[in-house]
Amino acid sequence: MTPTTPRIAELTAPAAWRVVDFISDLHLQASEPATVQAWEHYMAHTRADALFILGDLFEVWVGDDVLTANDADAPFEAHCAHILRTTAQRCAVFLMHGNRDFLLDAAFAQAGGLQLLADPTVLDFGAQRWLLSHGDALCLDDTDYLQFRTQVRSPEWQATFLAKPLAERRAIARGLRAQSEARKQSGAVYADVDAAAAHDWLLAANARELIHGHTHKPADHALSQTLQRRVLSDWDAAATPPRAEVLRLRLGGGAVQIQRLAASLAVLDN
Repeated sequence: MTPTTPRIAELTAPAAWRVVDFISDLHLQASEPATVQAWEHYMAHTRADALFILGDLFEVWVGDDVLTANDADAPFEAHCAHILRTTAQRCAVFLMHGNRDFLLDAAFAQAGGLQLLADPTVLDFGAQRWLLSHGDALCLDDTDYLQFRTQVRSPEWQATFLAKPLAERRAIARGLRAQSEARKQSGAVYADVDAAAAHDWLLAANARELIHGHTHKPADHALSQTLQRRVLSDWDAAATPPRAEVLRLRLGGGAVQIQRLAASLAVLDN
């Protein structure tokens, strides 16, 4: 493998699956109630056989111990875990780490009744291999972020961070979010996925389609005559127009149909 091609996990869909949904970059937080409500409505009503959340479900996650904390934010986080658990009783729910919630761990997965998914993972569905990723590791031009990513994904950094008091961790997270927002307001240009790296990942995975989030630039991009990547939308139900999109794979007649649906319509289109 090349340095930019990590180990790729594999997941084979059960034969009974007919509808598979993908969402990402919801950045859930109590201060954005419209988006939370749109997510809750979708989760309560989707009849997909499986749901894949490809990173950044939360705006920030500072450790699974928030689920049993007594501070002001804990009820919101526990409520989200309850929504996930309720949905997981009806369909399979998978969650991949994003750049904001990479500290989600086994305790949260158990509380939410979901399965954590390695990044990247190949999903074998409908006689086709679909490569799934959050997408941040493919933004090769964002060298500062990739250095930060390597640091915070290390077991040593995470152990040190999680050993800090919860209040201190929340304060650090607020500081990082403020820095990110300031950069966004400054008009800084964010790096996009590197097309050559995405092409190499697909070849290594023996897949033709890459599905990812992170960039907040929903579109379909041809990487060659046979390979392409599909970028998921972020969610912001308070925006004009609102953003809350589901990418759906539907199996029928031996072929897979690909749809982009507003979350409000996705629950009516099962």
